[in-house]
Amino acid sequence: MPTLFTSDGFFERAAEELARIERDTGRSIERIPVPAEPLDEAALASLEIAFFAADVIGGPDGMARRFYGSVRRAPDLRWLHVAHAGVDAPVYAELVGRAGLRVTTSSGDAALSIAQTAITGLLMLSRGFPRWLDAQHRHVWERHDPTALPRDLAGQTLVVVGVGAIGNELARLGRALGLHVIGVRRSPLRDSDHVDAMEPPSALPALYPRADWLALACPLTDDTRGLIDAAALDALPRGACVLNVARGEVVDEAALIERLRSGQLGGAYLDVVTGEPLPADSPLWDLPNAIITPHDSSASAGYRARTDARFLANLERYLRDEPLDQVVTPL
Repeated sequence: MPTLFTSDGFFERAAEELARIERDTGRSIERIPVPAEPLDEAALASLEIAFFAADVIGGPDGMARRFYGSVRRAPDLRWLHVAHAGVDAPVYAELVGRAGLRVTTSSGDAALSIAQTAITGLLMLSRGFPRWLDAQHRHVWERHDPTALPRDLAGQTLVVVGVGAIGNELARLGRALGLHVIGVRRSPLRDSDHVDAMEPPSALPALYPRADWLALACPLTDDTRGLIDAAALDALPRGACVLNVARGEVVDEAALIERLRSGQLGGAYLDVVTGEPLPADSPLWDLPNAIITPHDSSASAGYRARTDARFLANLERYLRDEPLDQVVTPL
């Protein structure tokens, strides 16, 4: 009998669907909730399937640490599903490379909420909300300087680095605002892409001077770590803005801060930073042209249900010995 290791909360909310899957596949599932204390060796040896559910990610009392402590020590684990897209943490390099273990993700389940948040950052920067909010906090009725009014978005260029599920949704919303959208990705343009043009990463140096908005939605890899360095930021048009919903390490943070201060950059929306949580003494907190969110752009009341549903669909495939969806390929 296959075992499933995840949260008590998942077992409760998915009870009916799990029962249906068991009936339809003719296979029973032994349920093993993440315990308050480490699993013993016999329990670890029995683990076959593990689901890093949304409520494990944000669970109390180190639940995520206990989950991965067990997963790493389970000798016969055959499948791990994670309720998020990014697998750049060191633990995943270990697990993805383990013989006999498949790792799948929920890539795309948070694309809409993340893209909407990034576009909110873009609109706030475009319309001058940081100045308006500052004036509100000072109780001052302060309108825009008539000699420095916000530029119309229509006709500006948005360059999206990483046109996966998130980047593509960001591109779709950008085009709806009248932006000319250029995507950057290794693979060529597809019919489902919401960009006006697709370019390879090698074209980035030529694209920087055209980018009124530079949106980062790429995974963190050896190629993207430090991709947006001082030279890249200096190549952007003066007053351009950066939107980062990728990883903090994609950007040279010190160079970013310096150019936000100097005015080379008009602003930045950052859901991710190099060191998380952002230290209280970071200059980013107080820069008037920086909008910071705590790596929370995916927050959505429907996110847990979407990731649960994706896992359950994959669970049925697993029990039927069918190919799994969203399998991570070892580098």
